[in-house]
Amino acid sequence: MVSLEQELKAFFRDQNLDFKDNSDSFKRLDFSFGVGIEQWKFHVDAKEKRQQYNLYNWKITSEQEQHIFIIDDLAARKILAYAPYSGMIVRDNLLGGYYFFSVLDLFLMPKIRVNRPIHKEQEALKGKWLIDLRNGRKCANLPEFLAVVRKYVEKREDLFLNQLECFGSYVGENIDQRGEVRKPSYWEIDVRETR
Repeated sequence: MVSLEQELKAFFRDQNLDFKDNSDSFKRLDFSFGVGIEQWKFHVDAKEKRQQYNLYNWKITSEQEQHIFIIDDLAARKILAYAPYSGMIVRDNLLGGYYFFSVLDLFLMPKIRVNRPIHKEQEALKGKWLIDLRNGRKCANLPEFLAVVRKYVEKREDLFLNQLECFGSYVGENIDQRGEVRKPSYWEIDVRETR
């Protein structure tokens, strides 16, 4: 099977997309490409689920494992550094499909964060996130992935500046309602007392 990075390069070329391949860099996301009318640069990291995870080592059940993907904490922070035009695509080589996670999804969705022991020249820890693939947008193919990215960029103002309710509906999270009903008079008080 060809790697996801190679598959993306071929796809970008087939689509005549202006893209930059940063996959040999440890400081940048794997690819950047223009989207939308304004040709906003979108930055994406390409990841693959290539094997099943050890249930004992990661303290997960077999039911959880099929939906789990593990990403480095550092890789997630790197995606955050390119916000708001950034995200991650994961190809599930075991069950099929592609999953797109915008930086917004990565920031807001539930996750399990752990430190994995490593040993190079000395003992150290490496941060890892266990995320549920179902919290990403599942795409059947790369054209669908590109369409999802374009839609995300087109809706950026609403997503980042206008939507008042909690963003997203994620597996493992239940958003209920709390607090008293806010009325316009409260906002006037807030403005008067904080400006």
